[in-house]
Amino acid sequence: MKAILMTAVGDANVLSYQEVPEPTLSTTSQVKVKLQAAGVNPVDTKVRRHGVFYPEPLPAILGCDGSGVIVEIGSEVTQFKVGDEVWFCHGGLGREQGNYAEYTVLDVRWLSLRPQTISAIEAAAAPLVLITAWGALFDKGNLQAGQTVLIHAGAGGVGHVAIQLAKLKGAKVITTVSSEGKANFVKQLGADEVVFYQPNSFTDAVNALTQNQGVDLVFDTVGPDVFKESIGITAHFGRLITLLDPGAVNLNEARLRNLLIGFELMLTPMLRDLNSARDNHVKILNQCAQWIDQGQIKLTISHQLPLKEAVIAHELIETGHISGKIVLSINDDSVKIN
Repeated sequence: MKAILMTAVGDANVLSYQEVPEPTLSTTSQVKVKLQAAGVNPVDTKVRRHGVFYPEPLPAILGCDGSGVIVEIGSEVTQFKVGDEVWFCHGGLGREQGNYAEYTVLDVRWLSLRPQTISAIEAAAAPLVLITAWGALFDKGNLQAGQTVLIHAGAGGVGHVAIQLAKLKGAKVITTVSSEGKANFVKQLGADEVVFYQPNSFTDAVNALTQNQGVDLVFDTVGPDVFKESIGITAHFGRLITLLDPGAVNLNEARLRNLLIGFELMLTPMLRDLNSARDNHVKILNQCAQWIDQGQIKLTISHQLPLKEAVIAHELIETGHISGKIVLSINDDSVKIN
């Protein structure tokens, strides 16, 4: 089969389009999936630049997100059948094979039937960001109807689904963006208020929108500087959830505000083999599939590239200017840009 191999640690040029053996079932609870598309996420570029999470030697196949069709099942598999269209978040971190490939094998436990109303391309864009946004907003952030949430970088992969999940919960959404084009995009997703990062900081704007009370929940998808500034606009007794390491930070004001600070890394269950937590990830995908089929969540694809163009996909995502998601299509050489 054709696959993209990470041959070394480095820039995007360490990705190589090669022929490799097809994976085979090794347990009776596994399925083999003919992949139709693979989502590209920032974690893929970080693994490429800094190395895989496990001691297994390179080369490795990256890509946590996948969608495709089941072509073979183990003897113990009863809940899925050959021909089922599935989506999932599995592999791509250096131990199990990722999804930048024509086929993959995984345990049936980590599969979900993909939404019926969207394409395989859209389905591949979704699992990691949906699970991440759900975990930050609901599991860690305890977002409730009527509360106000500030979602940073609302036009990004995680941000654009977080806005929609928060609105489904009945929350008021403020989001930050960096351009007029992105502002128009997040408004179409349902954002109630939009704040620009530049040329001014966001503190004054958020305080004006909340009558200096701050927001109930901040969801930081950006990093240290944004995390630090967000402390001052989180309401007393509020929550500040981040995807990233905030670095050295003075938490005196956070303590005075009695804030709950949390981290969301949806990869932890995979990295630490916490299977019950991964079961919850599948439940999230099942619920989100229903909402997608009901038209309540929409996935935005900024670029659809063929598998062999993974280098370009990585270079694009590292610019930091993408709205929505980038997806690699398998056995489709078309290039589509929204």
